[in-house]
Order: sequence, then C-alpha cells, then structure tokens
Amino acid sequence: MQIYKVGGAVRDRLLGKPVTDIDWVVVGATTEEMLAKGFRPVGADFPVFLHPKSGEEYALARTERKSGRGYGGFTFHASPEVTLEEDLIRRDLTINAMAEDDQLNLTDPYHGQRDLEDRILRHVSPAFAEDPLRVLRVARFAARYAELGFKVAPETLDLMRQLSDSGELEALTPERSWKEISRALMENQPQVFIQVLRDCGALKVLMPEVDALFGVPQPEIHHPEIDSGIHTLSVLEQAALHRQPLTVRWACLLHDLGKGLTPQEEWPRHIAHEHKGLKLIKAVNERFKAPKDCQELALLVGQYHTHGHRALELKASTLLELLQSFDVYRRPQRFEEFIVACEMDARGRKGLEQRSYPQADYLRGAADVARGVAVQPLLEKGFKGPELGEALKRERLKALKAYKESASS
Repeated sequence: MQIYKVGGAVRDRLLGKPVTDIDWVVVGATTEEMLAKGFRPVGADFPVFLHPKSGEEYALARTERKSGRGYGGFTFHASPEVTLEEDLIRRDLTINAMAEDDQLNLTDPYHGQRDLEDRILRHVSPAFAEDPLRVLRVARFAARYAELGFKVAPETLDLMRQLSDSGELEALTPERSWKEISRALMENQPQVFIQVLRDCGALKVLMPEVDALFGVPQPEIHHPEIDSGIHTLSVLEQAALHRQPLTVRWACLLHDLGKGLTPQEEWPRHIAHEHKGLKLIKAVNERFKAPKDCQELALLVGQYHTHGHRALELKASTLLELLQSFDVYRRPQRFEEFIVACEMDARGRKGLEQRSYPQADYLRGAADVARGVAVQPLLEKGFKGPELGEALKRERLKALKAYKESASS
C-alpha cells in the first residue's frame, strides 16, 4: 500500500499558496485492507474512506470509463492493480494531475509542473471531453488563477467548445452547475469565469440571457464602455474587488438582463429594461436552483437598481415604496446588499471605477429614518389593525419628506 497527496494540495504548494483541502490516493490496497486499518467508507460510487483520526478523504486508485451522459455518466474500477499514473490520467488538468509522497517526491507524468511555470491550464488527456462539468471547472480555475497570469490552452478551449456544442452541458444537474458557478463567482476575478464560458460557447448554452448582452450598446454618456456584456463583466469585477458576498455578485451578474430584449431599432436606449428583465432573472434563478436569498436579491436589484441611481431625485412617496418593497424594517441586510449592488453597477463603467456614490449613504439614511418612526405613540392614540398600518405609513412618509428637505438644503 502506497499513499500519495494528490491534486489541489500539490498544485497549491508548488504555487506557494495556502493548502486547505487535502486529497489522498491509495495505490495497491483493497477495501478490506482500508477497513482493517480503521478507515470509514463514505463513497457510494467508488471506494472513498475517511481517515480514522484526521477525517480526511482517502480514495483507492481508480480508472473510469464513460457510460452515459452528464457528470454522473461514468463507471469506475478500483483495484490494487491500478497504478498512480492510471489514476492521475483521469483528472481534468495537468496542474491537478500531480502527486507527492510523504517525502515530497513529485510524481508528474503529464508535465503539470511545467504548465504551472508556464501559467497554462491544459487538459490531461482527450478523456477530458467526456465530462461536461469540466467546462465549468476550467473556467473557474481560470478565474482563480487569472491574477497569476494563467490562460486556458488553445487545444483545451477547443475541447471545451466541442463539449458546449455537443449537448452534454444540458445533462448537468442544477445542483452540480450551481456548485461550480457559486464557487467561481466567489473567486477574485469572477468576470474571467464568465468570459471563458463565452469564449468556448458554454455561456450561450448555460446562460443565454447573459450571453445575449454582448454586442448590445448602451448610451455612451452613461456607459463609456458601451457594450452591455462588457459592462456586466465590469460590475462583477467591481463586486469582487470590494469583496461582496455571493448574493450581491449573483445580482450583479443578472441585473441588466432586460437589455438583451431591447429591439435593435431602439438601441442604445433600454426603456423599461428593469421590468422586462424580471422574467429572465427568474428563469436563470430557477434553472440553477439558486438559494432563496440569491434569487430574491437578484430580482429586487433587477427591478429597482435605477431607483438606486436616482435616489436623490425620488419623491418621498417613491422612496417609501422602495423601502417597503425591501421590508427594511425586518430585513435590513437585504437593503444594504441592494445598495452595494447599485454602487457596483455605478462603478462598473469604463473610467468611472473610482466615482463617488452619494446615493448609498442617502439610501441608508432614508432607511434609518423610516425605521426610526415609533409605533408606540400610534398605539396610544388607539390605532390598530389596518388603520395602524396606514397611520405608520403616513408618519414614515412625513419623516422621509423632512429627511429629503434637510438633505437638499
């Protein structure tokens, strides 16, 4: 029995990056031998075990063969005869197909270390094209390591293009797709993930609503970058630069989908794109079964982001309606995420990345004013039920009018 550290742990150590998750592969062992040493089995499809003390995953060396469509369409073979090289060849990228023993001796049959040095994301073998999930994984690695100068090898991009054209991407489950998408959006350069998907034709398969934004112009006076797709990538880039949470990044990706529906004869204006985009945002949300908080914020940002930009001009009554829509009294965090999504939208424009956004503090102040209206005096006056709600609304409107006047004076 020989045990090797494999995959990401080896890759990140060689890159000088912190090693978090460690995967181990065991060569020359049987299931019975693992159980006898106290390992606990967890793999349903192939032999994976948890170490009796550390809890880390140890997998028996295995080969795999394509047997159906999608990510799960494989049969696996694990036995003591499977070599380390045979196990490594089934992996996606050369930089993930290296192993090292406890003496840090490197096994690198597919030249992963060379590709690390050359900053290349390259597939290990033609079997790469058997697993559609790898299109998303490679795009995610491109986003993760873009700051180090990594690029996808042209021949790997060709294979990704073949997968995108094959219909295999449609076989991915929403859960597997969302896992990769959400992880990619939380990388330092998530816009690279979207760009790589577009480069290989996967974006028009997975998110045609986002793909449709590229080539659609916007008024240059507001959008020096002009192209709606480029703007979306820039907004996502700003969200990452400002370390926004997943909810905000997802909303930033989807906020302008309605612009893809504007007839060409109306370009570069996009009248009512906020409302038109809601059905598209809902469709993308449902396609990937995004978490509820991501779904809700994406829809709200899509509908109201131009309200955010025009906050200083809004009538007090419109401002109150906006606050009510977000339920700022019970869900203050959601409104804060809306505000920062609007700010990322404002900054995601060529040459305007450092612009100030006074609307943010103005909206925060308005929310504080509305929340500050006390209920108790109204109860003491005898208001209750629907009448109490109306009285509270009147008092909040009065407070917002005063806030607006003081802010403009």
